[in-house]
Amino acid sequence: MTQTTKYVIKYKLDGQPRFEFAQLASGSVEEAKQALAKIHAADDVISDIKVSKAL
Repeated sequence: MTQTTKYVIKYKLDGQPRFEFAQLASGSVEEAKQALAKIHAADDVISDIKVSKAL
């Protein structure tokens, strides 16, 4: 089992600022993109992704 850490993902969805919490292994932007793809539709425009450890 992979060790995960809770991260906050700040991003824009169709130009609107949003954030989500996610358990990620590395906290990379690529891993965050995969997590966001699971909860949003394929045609949603996701941009300006920033990942940081949750407090």
